[in-house]
Amino acid sequence: MLPYLRLMRPANVITALADIGAGFAAAGALQGAWPGLQALADPVFFLLLLSTAGLYAGGVVLNDVFDAELDAEERPERPIPSGQVSARAAALFGILLLLLGVASAAWVGPVSAAIAALVGGLAVSYDAFAKHHSWLGPLNMGLCRAGNLLLGMSAWPLLLESGALMLFPLLFIAAVTLVSRGEVRSEGRKPLWIGLGMYLLLMAGLTSIPFWGNSENTWALLFVLLFAAVVLPPLGRALREPRPKHIGLAVKWGVLGLIPMDAALAATFAGWPAALPILLLMPVSLGLARLFAVT
Repeated sequence: MLPYLRLMRPANVITALADIGAGFAAAGALQGAWPGLQALADPVFFLLLLSTAGLYAGGVVLNDVFDAELDAEERPERPIPSGQVSARAAALFGILLLLLGVASAAWVGPVSAAIAALVGGLAVSYDAFAKHHSWLGPLNMGLCRAGNLLLGMSAWPLLLESGALMLFPLLFIAAVTLVSRGEVRSEGRKPLWIGLGMYLLLMAGLTSIPFWGNSENTWALLFVLLFAAVVLPPLGRALREPRPKHIGLAVKWGVLGLIPMDAALAATFAGWPAALPILLLMPVSLGLARLFAVT
């Protein structure tokens, strides 16, 4: 099973769980229905976590299927080019994971199922062709994460203002995807500077969200500062030395930085009790990142 686990990128799957936690907490708090830590025992919350795990894992497995020939040249140690898993078996595994994601969401309701199906479709479109385009790839990947946050919100009747929160993961993941362009072959500093600008714009947005009477501004700011401490130093090093190794680390910490970003969103609307369980996913993801590749 180890090669199949490597295909799933377990550390990254944990970051997808953080999206669900942030969306669930923010949308619930906006409607005055946030149940506090009791949400951790909510069957709907569990089903949405299972859904996002299947969608994310299925998407990255199929990404390796589509990249099998390229990986044979650039990353021969990966499970498919190394012969540990056949491309056909990996494709079937990825499809089953996507179906698990949609089926789990369907148990919550038709809206959740539709969002899950959309996220799965976006993941496949990125894997198949969008990632080869300079602007469509980052936008497509950002939409995947935006849809993932929306999936967490779908536990509640959706509000227009809560839907606007999708802009945060969209912008951030688009920036990380842009930065990743130089991971194998360095493309210079231009994508890194653009990514940095998008990071800073995101942080400015996080610290200036209208709080709709929420009194947890200080806690939200602390989580934003933690987010900055996670993602900015590796990107700064890559800007100083734009080598694939440093860019790869910037991408790794960018992906992991989704957790404190989601915690900041949760803290803004539902306070630190909602943000802390999300932040506790960070050591889990870091531990898995020591065992399995993130990029």
